[in-house]
Amino acid sequence: MLDFREKKVLVVGMARSGQAAARFLANLGAEVTGTDLKTEEELGNGFQELKKLPINFVLGEHPPIRAGAYHLVVVSPGVPSTIPLLQAAKGLGIPVWSELELAGRFIREPIIAVTGTNGKTTTTALIGYIFRQAGIDAVVAGNIGIPLVGEVEKSRRSGRKVRYWIVEVSSFQLEHVRQFRPYIAVFLNITPDHLDRHGSLMEYGRTKLRIFANQRAGDYAVLNLDDPWIRDHLPVLRSSSFWFSRRALPENGIGVQGGLISFSREGRWETVCPAGDVGIPGPHNLENALAGAAASLLAGVDVKVVAKALSTFPGVPHRLEPVGVVDGVKYVNDSKGTNPESVLKALDSFREPIILIAGGRHKGSDLGELAKKIKEKVKALILLGEAAPVIRDAVLAVGFSNIWNVASLKEGVQTAARLASPGDVVLLSPACASWDMFRDYEERGDIFRQLVKEL
Repeated sequence: MLDFREKKVLVVGMARSGQAAARFLANLGAEVTGTDLKTEEELGNGFQELKKLPINFVLGEHPPIRAGAYHLVVVSPGVPSTIPLLQAAKGLGIPVWSELELAGRFIREPIIAVTGTNGKTTTTALIGYIFRQAGIDAVVAGNIGIPLVGEVEKSRRSGRKVRYWIVEVSSFQLEHVRQFRPYIAVFLNITPDHLDRHGSLMEYGRTKLRIFANQRAGDYAVLNLDDPWIRDHLPVLRSSSFWFSRRALPENGIGVQGGLISFSREGRWETVCPAGDVGIPGPHNLENALAGAAASLLAGVDVKVVAKALSTFPGVPHRLEPVGVVDGVKYVNDSKGTNPESVLKALDSFREPIILIAGGRHKGSDLGELAKKIKEKVKALILLGEAAPVIRDAVLAVGFSNIWNVASLKEGVQTAARLASPGDVVLLSPACASWDMFRDYEERGDIFRQLVKEL
């Protein structure tokens, strides 16, 4: 379905990706209806721009689904698959696509797609940075905060000759793919996350594995050799497996030995650079660097370009982002740390005493290991949001009691500044989603950055 003229399409969810999908489809001549349980006032300024297009809207509720009402339903990532509207559409045989699937139908160039529980944004941005250093015209989009379908529309309108599409992919987006096919698909890691939506780690993992479903011979699957779930649950793939490891040198892959990053392909070994040259901090970021290097090398980027880029890549906003030093105290924005595993990695990235600001909307993950790490590494814990009582109970259970409850992020930053001594790190790494108090993790991180500037 590439000719959408006069096709009736329902777009469910009018946040960023839903708005981009509705705009794209309307400009293709489709009869678009956009729906969201939020009201017009709650949807913000972007929605006001969308109203200028010939799109029907059903807000505050969802329209009924009847046979023949729609040819296609496009669903935004934040909309659960279990809602009655989507179940009714499937029951009537109406195709349900994610915005990712819609965009992928219009892409003819190779796609590099990155998924995993943690590190997706860093790895996706790193690959884009490597390609820029190599002079390769590539679009970076997807779950990184830039709707892929919007970039497809821009490319079609401008006639831009894109050579690669580098796409961050979430499990929510992968729930509704049918033909989406990456040339290089990267699976970084998996730990319990979004269990409130997927129900179990197994179902979450199976959804992630859909990134490989449409690959063929000649495509590549870049996989984490150090992740036991990936090793144990990987299905038979039609693509070629290329492994990465920070603990070993895979026979066909990239890894670390003797302090050097090296890669092997078709029996030939080549050194990339010393592992210590990787500019982004932490062992988890070494894994991200290996995955990003692997994808770039498989795409044909010169090894010298990759080596230089690994040393100069500055990282991404909201992921262990230094935002200031005040009175000898370093403030770090890790607002994208929305699950316990990512916070564990963030805490292990510092040797200094840490004052941790955490909390938000709990996603169902177990907090036991994080509580132990907090007892080991954290000087004081500042909690806010819906999950504050859950986190408090978890850390109290392991004997940590230096806990401060606050009503806002502003109060949290001010409390941290009062508790901190020169040489300490104040780390915003929430272990939770932002939706109880903020529009998204970006807004949370931006406000934290501004509050630090105001100290």
